[in-house]
Amino acid sequence: MASAAFNGGGSRPLDVITIGRSSVDLYGQQIGARLEDVTSFAKSVGGCPSNIAIGSARLGLKSAVITRVGDEQMGRFIREQMLREGVEDRGIVTDPERLTALVLLSVQDDSTFPLIFYRENCADMALCEDDIDPEFIASSQSVLVSGTHFSQEEPRAAQNKAMRLARENGGKVILDIDYRPNLWGLAGHAAGEERYIASSAVSERLKTVLPHCDLIVGTEEEVLIASGESALPAALRTIRSCSDATIVLKRGPMGCIVYDGAIPDDLEDGIVGKGFPIEVYNVLGAGDAFMSGFLRGWLRGEDQGTSATWANACGAFAVSRLLCSPEIPTWEELKYFLEQGSPHRALRKDETINHIHWATTRDRDIPLLMALAVDHRSQLTEMADTLDVPHERISDFKRLAVAAAARVAAGRDGYGMLIDERFGRDAFFDAAKQAFSWIGRPVELPGSRPLRFEFSQDIGSQLQEWPKEHCIKALCFYHPDDDDALKREQQDKLLALYQAARKVGRELLIEIVAGKHGSLDDRTIARALEEIYALGIKPDWWKLEPQGSQTAWANTQSVIERHDPRCRGIVVLGLEAPVSELEETFRACAQVRMVRGFAVGRTIFADAARGWLAGKMTDEEAIIDMAGRFEALCSLWLKCRNNN
Repeated sequence: MASAAFNGGGSRPLDVITIGRSSVDLYGQQIGARLEDVTSFAKSVGGCPSNIAIGSARLGLKSAVITRVGDEQMGRFIREQMLREGVEDRGIVTDPERLTALVLLSVQDDSTFPLIFYRENCADMALCEDDIDPEFIASSQSVLVSGTHFSQEEPRAAQNKAMRLARENGGKVILDIDYRPNLWGLAGHAAGEERYIASSAVSERLKTVLPHCDLIVGTEEEVLIASGESALPAALRTIRSCSDATIVLKRGPMGCIVYDGAIPDDLEDGIVGKGFPIEVYNVLGAGDAFMSGFLRGWLRGEDQGTSATWANACGAFAVSRLLCSPEIPTWEELKYFLEQGSPHRALRKDETINHIHWATTRDRDIPLLMALAVDHRSQLTEMADTLDVPHERISDFKRLAVAAAARVAAGRDGYGMLIDERFGRDAFFDAAKQAFSWIGRPVELPGSRPLRFEFSQDIGSQLQEWPKEHCIKALCFYHPDDDDALKREQQDKLLALYQAARKVGRELLIEIVAGKHGSLDDRTIARALEEIYALGIKPDWWKLEPQGSQTAWANTQSVIERHDPRCRGIVVLGLEAPVSELEETFRACAQVRMVRGFAVGRTIFADAARGWLAGKMTDEEAIIDMAGRFEALCSLWLKCRNNN
């Protein structure tokens, strides 16, 4: 019989390769609506094996997926998202003839989830034996096959080959029964939600897989279809007669039971993992999160009870949230939940857990950020008015600034831009074609105190239209010694912005300028940040004015690390300071770990803007001038940082 747990020993590059479905999931955002009435959708990677590959990677396993995607935008999205999640993409084949599969779903109520699979001749069902590389299979401790891909001959042959190769190389074989009747042709297109239709043909095919498995995971309905039986005890015993595998029976809110040896007369006598009672929001994807959690324990040699508990916890996260793969917890998030629990049955309402999830699933690390800020509006309109130049020319100038920054960045990491919406629409399009690490855009009405948003006070609807990679920037003239009424008004505005940012999934940079409306000492900025953190606001970035001492910077860093050690960090602003003053600032803050770089504007572009708007500089001359100043400032920052 199978051992209590598998411990691969970590001697191979990969822990698990999953095989089978990959799709783009489009989930209705109007909760309580029929699928017919949904008006907008959230997009994510889906498909059982793809979800498990992502979930396993989030939990610290080294995972890969073997699948096919179309040679189109959705196929590229799947591959790119896999890489962002840390999943090896070597096994993703681009199919030149077929489209990537799609899934549409709505949450109609807590037990009704209308679901349509768009999988007619889709890319992943064209998976074939040629897509299974023996060397790749040998590089993994295990392979995971999925039930759907045994429904047709070519993908069935591909999975059989992978199973054989894994066993020949001493790897383990995992079966996720993953039964969807309409994907076996047993139900109509509108019956995607249907979970069980008995079929002797399906059962006979799945029973041929069972003897080759080391771990078999399924719901009660999936255990029935895999065995061909109509009662659960008989089904488990039939599977046991075919296989020595560890069997994991998923039971939804009741957790799971693990069977290593003979099936007991009382099914409750198996190994039972701790359950987590939570509010059900969307059940789709819960099984994939569950499998990810179980594999994190099973492949790392944990006892079955621990693996089952981790699996149940991961499933609880998934059913309490809307999407599939994006909702699977990270290892840090799971550990926090297991140690601290949550006062909320609806885990999506737990702000502490939500922040851990947000901060540990960001797309990329940005340890260095040197940004050219050209989000200035009032300063440039004043300059244009002085020179009697139409404001439309400002938009053209900002495109030159993008060209200058791109020339300096030269495709390297660590460079970014701040561009405004009012004059920067074409500049945004230009910037999108470059490989900048970061793009920020302001929302504040220039000069407003108390803070006001520029285009609409309904900030959430405005942010929904932004590209996901654009970071919100809000400048707030905030001093901790301001009168209480002013502070409350500004705090309310910042809190509304923070909540909207999290709701729509955009990063947030808060820029605090205190020195314009009060004196600065070594505690001023630290006090301001302390007050903002007390509201529950945890921005991804801070943009702060120069502080004259290392003590001031150390105080500021201490506040951030105490309230949000997962903060991306601080960038320093310039305030049109000369380079000599910025050098002093850089030297003072370069040794502060949380300071990642700078976002400076007028020090770099002011002379070029005056010259170009006045007609005294050509486009190329303006670009050369700005690029030279930006490159010099970048070199200065890197020198100061490296000297510390």
